[in-house]
Amino acid sequence: MRGLHLTADLRGCAVTLPSMTDPQALRCLCLSAVRAAGLQPVGELFHRFGAHGAPVTEAPADAPSGVTGVVLLAESHLAVHTWPELGAVTLDVYVCNLHDDNSRRAESLMATLEDAFGAQHAERHRVQRGRLAETVGAAAAGSPPPVPSPATRSRAD
Repeated sequence: MRGLHLTADLRGCAVTLPSMTDPQALRCLCLSAVRAAGLQPVGELFHRFGAHGAPVTEAPADAPSGVTGVVLLAESHLAVHTWPELGAVTLDVYVCNLHDDNSRRAESLMATLEDAFGAQHAERHRVQRGRLAETVGAAAAGSPPPVPSPATRSRAD
């Protein structure tokens, strides 16, 4: 259960980009980026929200509406959330690295999407997932588990 989880909070995105407000445009962008990164889409869902999160049917026609899109990957998932009224986008890419190391593919996907939104500012996070499983597995095999750092300790610690 090893994996890489990448997130990015983007600000200063071009609000006139179709992918900020149009589910079909965001879908095309995401699926193209997923395939270009060498990852395998196996499912998807894209949804447009009304102004301030209201259902689309209640939003004024000229109000900017954000989109949430999720692509289920054979390797894990991609999630994208747009806020055109804030010029903001959040990106979430998670890949499992059980049989193959998909880290470079995840990084490529993230870079492609960041570039596509043309953000002026980005806050990025990178989390290696699955270390607890390795620790538990080592203990079950009779090896003493390594002492986790404070950043990786669970509530049970």
